[in-house]
Order: sequence, then structure tokens, then C-alpha cells
Amino acid sequence: MKRILVEVVLVIGLIAAAAFGWLNLQKGQAATAKITEIQAASDAAAGEVKDAAKKLKASGEELSALQEQMRPLQTKALELDAVKAAMSKGEVLADVEALYKKQKGLSADRQLGLGALRLLTKGSSDPGAAEAFKKALQMADWGNRKDTICAAQIGLAAAGEKVKMLSECAPLPAAEAAADKGEKSGHDDKKPEADKHGAEKHAAHWDYEGEMGPDKWGSEFPTCAKGKSQSPLDIKGPFVKASFKVSTDYKMGPLRIINNGHTIQVNVPAGSKARIDGVPYELLQFHFHKPSEELIDGKPSAMVVHFVHKNEAGKLAVLGVLLKEGNENPGIKALWANAPTKEGPEVAPAEVSFNPSNLMPREFDFYSYEGSLTTPPCTEGVQFFILKSPVNISREQVGDFPFKRNARPVQPLNGRTITSG
Repeated sequence: MKRILVEVVLVIGLIAAAAFGWLNLQKGQAATAKITEIQAASDAAAGEVKDAAKKLKASGEELSALQEQMRPLQTKALELDAVKAAMSKGEVLADVEALYKKQKGLSADRQLGLGALRLLTKGSSDPGAAEAFKKALQMADWGNRKDTICAAQIGLAAAGEKVKMLSECAPLPAAEAAADKGEKSGHDDKKPEADKHGAEKHAAHWDYEGEMGPDKWGSEFPTCAKGKSQSPLDIKGPFVKASFKVSTDYKMGPLRIINNGHTIQVNVPAGSKARIDGVPYELLQFHFHKPSEELIDGKPSAMVVHFVHKNEAGKLAVLGVLLKEGNENPGIKALWANAPTKEGPEVAPAEVSFNPSNLMPREFDFYSYEGSLTTPPCTEGVQFFILKSPVNISREQVGDFPFKRNARPVQPLNGRTITSG
């Protein structure tokens, strides 16, 4: 009996020991799992700290880069503050306005300067500043250099006016400006959106046909519709005899030619001049129209070349040479060999020179009248001189001109006098 009791006690002890051991094993496994979980959480936290450190470093580098970009802006701001402080009393503006009142008319550049002075002196709320910039924009030569146009459009925007700004006039973001200078900006170089001709779209588009043909120009450029001294004209008598002469002194220079989407234009380096009634006019550029924009007794020529000049007072004068079908023109041949067939930037072929006088007739008898630009914005106050003697151009050369038609229709005379010299 005692033996049985001893065996029962031993069995109970073994069961208790086993149970105790099993409980300890379970606790150990739970502790191990907890340690593993804590270790994983610790590793994840360490990774997050590392990522945060990288982001913090990157943010610091971006901040340094922004501070670097801000330095020249701060300098510009100080320069502007200094200029505004110098102008604040208004004495300089008063002096300039008094001086300009004595002049018959102001050039586009002087209107720009006046607008800038008023903006600096009286602030963006001054209506006189906006008015000066608008006048500069109306007088600007859209067919040639666009620096005056851009300055006027930026000035109008600064004066709080709504402006349809040309894409090349819009201020660039800092990164794009750096890329434009050839610096690395970290951005892809993206070209502006192009229209059906592959040309960069401008805010105010115009064309020689379709929805923005000549009869629609007035919707974007009011002077084209409302002006009373518009060009071109149908030139016919009676004429008033001119009391002055026209002559040219054109120089050989490097060829700079461009297809601007509306015509073939040659930009002329400084030095070539026309003399009109003894007053010198600098030749800026010349370009072509097909057929001729001017009519003589109701009849057009195959083409015309317009030579655009400007004198020191900013007045424009256009000398027109009619091109009639005949023999091949060597000067045209040289130009067409280098002229881009599609719209794009100016081309300057290496070691190619050209003298604009190669397109001139020998005689300088002319018809003259007061007109306008024949392209938008149709600015008036342009003196036209259409030479009576035409110059030959072959039928093949007319056909090789990369525009089917780029001539504005003739405009009403509206009582103007045409002189003959």
C-alpha cells in the first residue's frame, strides 16, 4: 500500500515538473518573439531616421541653392530701391516731361523711358505710365527687333494692365533662365508649344489668310481697322511734284537672314543708310512680299522688296522696289540660296556677305505717301517711297519664294496726297 502511495506521489511530481517546464518554455518563446518584434521595430526606426537624415541633407542643399539664387535678386532689389528713392521727389520726371513737351512727337524708346520714370516716381497706379507704355507699343516696329515691344509689354504688366505678352517677352523662371544661358538646371529643355507651321505660338497671332487674315487683324490690333493712313495703296494720279530727293548708301556686310513665318527678312548691320531730303535714315532690314503690296494704276508686280529705315528721331521710312518677271536676278539668287524654307531662328551663313544695293535700280524716281506698317500692329506715321523703276526677277525665283501669298490688300486713300519725284 505504501509502495502504491509512493508511486502516485512520484507520478504527480513528474506531472507537476512537466507542467512547470512546459509553462517556462511557453514564457521563453513569448519573450523571444517579443525581443524579435522589438528588434524589428528598432531596425525600422533606424531606417526612418536614416531617410529623415537624407531628406534633411537634401533640404539643406536646396536651401543653399535658393539662397545662392536669391543673392542677385537681393542686389537687384537694392538697385531698384535706390533708383526709386532717387526719383521719389519727382524733380527728374518734371524735368523730362517739360523737355518732351517742346518736341513735336516722341519716339517709341522715349515713350518707354517716360513710362519707366512715371512708374518709378508715382507707382503702378499712375495711369500716365500705362499710357506711355501703350504708345510705345503702338509705335514699335514689330517687323524688326522686339526689344522695344518686350519692354513695353513688361511695363504694362508692371503697371497692372492685362497684356497678351509675346512668349519671348515673358520673364523666365530662374531655372529656365539658367538653362537659357547654358547652365545646368536639373530640368529637361522643353521647347515652347508650336503651331501648325512648327513655329512658336505668340499670344496675338495673325496671318494672311483664314481666321486671322487681314480682314480680322483689327480684332487684335485696332489700328489696322481704325487707322486713316494705312498701307499699302493703289498708286495713281493725280500726283503732287516732290521737292526733295532720295538716295542710298548701302554697305557690304555679313548676311543675316530669317524666315519669320510671314516673310523672308534680311537684318542689316549698322552702316547702310538712305538720305531723304538730306536727312539720314539707318537701314534696319529688308523683306519681301508676294505679289507686290503696292499697285500701280491697279496692277501689282510679281513681288516687292521693302527696305525699312529709321532716323535719329525714331521715324520710319520704307523704300519699296517692285520686282517684275524677267531675267534671273543675281542678288535674289544669292539670298534664296541661303534663305530658310521654314520658320526658325536667324541664319548667318559663314563667310557670306551681301550688299543691299544689289537689289536697287539705277534710277531713284519715286512715288511717296504717308502710311503705316503693312503688318500688325499697322502703326501709322511711316513714310513710303515706291521707286518707279522695277527690278527683274525670274518666274522660277518667284516660285522659289517659300510663301504662296503674303501681301496685305490695298487700303483707302482717305484724302492723302501722293507725291511724285
